[in-house]
Amino acid sequence: MGFFNKSLINRRKQSLSSLKSQNQEHTQKNDLHSSLSENIRKVKETLGDSDDIIIREFRIGKERKLKAGIFYTDGLIDTASIQNFVLESLMFNIQDIDIDKNVASKDHLLQLLKDSVLAVGDLKELTDYNHLFNLMLAGNVILLLDGYTQGFAIGMKGGKERGVPEATSENTVRGPKEAYSESLRTNTALLRRKINDQNLWFETKKLGTVTKTNVSMAYIKGIVNDKVVEEVRKRLDQINIDGILETGYVEELIQDKTFTPFPTIFHTERPDVTAANLLEGRVAIFVDGSPHALIVPSLFVQFFQTADDYYQRADIVTLLRILRFIGFFIALLGPSFYIAVTTFHQEMLPTPLLINLAAQREGVPFPAFIEALMMEVTFEILREAGVRMPRAIGQAVSIVGTLVIGTAAVDAGIVSAAMVIVVAITAISSFLVSSDSLSISVRMLRFVFMGLAASFGLFGIIVSLIALSNHLCSLRSFGIPYMSPLAPFIVEDQKDVIFRFPRWGLFSRPRLISQKNIKREDTPLPKPDPRNQK
Repeated sequence: MGFFNKSLINRRKQSLSSLKSQNQEHTQKNDLHSSLSENIRKVKETLGDSDDIIIREFRIGKERKLKAGIFYTDGLIDTASIQNFVLESLMFNIQDIDIDKNVASKDHLLQLLKDSVLAVGDLKELTDYNHLFNLMLAGNVILLLDGYTQGFAIGMKGGKERGVPEATSENTVRGPKEAYSESLRTNTALLRRKINDQNLWFETKKLGTVTKTNVSMAYIKGIVNDKVVEEVRKRLDQINIDGILETGYVEELIQDKTFTPFPTIFHTERPDVTAANLLEGRVAIFVDGSPHALIVPSLFVQFFQTADDYYQRADIVTLLRILRFIGFFIALLGPSFYIAVTTFHQEMLPTPLLINLAAQREGVPFPAFIEALMMEVTFEILREAGVRMPRAIGQAVSIVGTLVIGTAAVDAGIVSAAMVIVVAITAISSFLVSSDSLSISVRMLRFVFMGLAASFGLFGIIVSLIALSNHLCSLRSFGIPYMSPLAPFIVEDQKDVIFRFPRWGLFSRPRLISQKNIKREDTPLPKPDPRNQK
């Protein structure tokens, strides 16, 4: 008897556990309810009855027997399309159909709506609340019918968007002026206009547990290195954060985990720059809501190149690139070299210049390092203030402030006139660096070099340059050496580093980036012969 009681208890426990697991499974599925009113209640309850969520109930079919409802987020959809292609189609195009007589089953009605009634291109079926909320809040119109546990998500994204703007941070003399906007689809369309090829592929993921931001990865199949694509895909999948609001979020989360002040991911606002990098075998990353694209892998020499470099003649571009590299070294070493020479190595200066500098510093109470530090900090404050202030007065305040403070500091005997000249040349040279992210890195390292120059003179500068070179050579961007093609030195890729070869000489892609389909053409174009020209 006790045995039967135990077996009965065990059976009841098993039935209860199976019932509990079924309830949990149903809860995890979060299926739609067959009652339209219950679905409306669920939507309002989940979204807090937000006033931007529009719910419209109506009846369809002959004698208006079947209740239907549409749900959408105001401001994210095209309201005119709803009127023309959803409401009009459902309320008038099937008004002669007797649903009770002419529709054999529920699946028959859903198929009828899908095939013959809803005149839209983007149509998805949904059966649970998770997809309902994700699609509705992403700009889709949700259609539900009373008595059905299945609905449709109709793609009708629209609303207010900024048009295609003009590039502001990457200005060019020649070439297109268009730039990316905050719309992901607008940005991908701009890139499609540049590369009209079936091998241009896009992979879109939703990142951010709360924001559910669309992040798209673009590359050209057959040119890109498959290992780089797999690495980018892997790093994007590892992102676990509540929100992605800009490309800067993704950049910090996927960049190589190496402590460095130098940027290892390139960002641009220009579609033509993105297209040129994709043609070299790189991968572009777009974030919905950001007017920039990330380019990986990125190399050190890439931050000295601009779009104008490929729209002008090769000799002009070569001269401009040499000027950029010179400006980079002046911005990095200008104040530190002045401090080292005037403090430790006065014998390197001509006697008249040394006497002149000594006369200027006669009434200055601070050493050269403190002078340079005060002026550099002051200039950085003015530069940051000019960026953050309103555009109408920001530039004027920074220029006037620099002139007034520099002149007043010299007249007050706080700094020498030579130091003001050195700091001014350094600041102007920093603007020659085309990439803003690399320019910020130079501004940070400048203070380190100044401190070493004040402590050890030229010896400190040389040792710090060696350490900096070793650090740069140790960096990698998605597996590619950061200093290539300089280190490792690749002779074939020197045609587009410091010097830019003419167009007929750029017939191959960077070897370490693409690693396949190296040649841009089957055979390089012949060099034009001036004797054949009349």
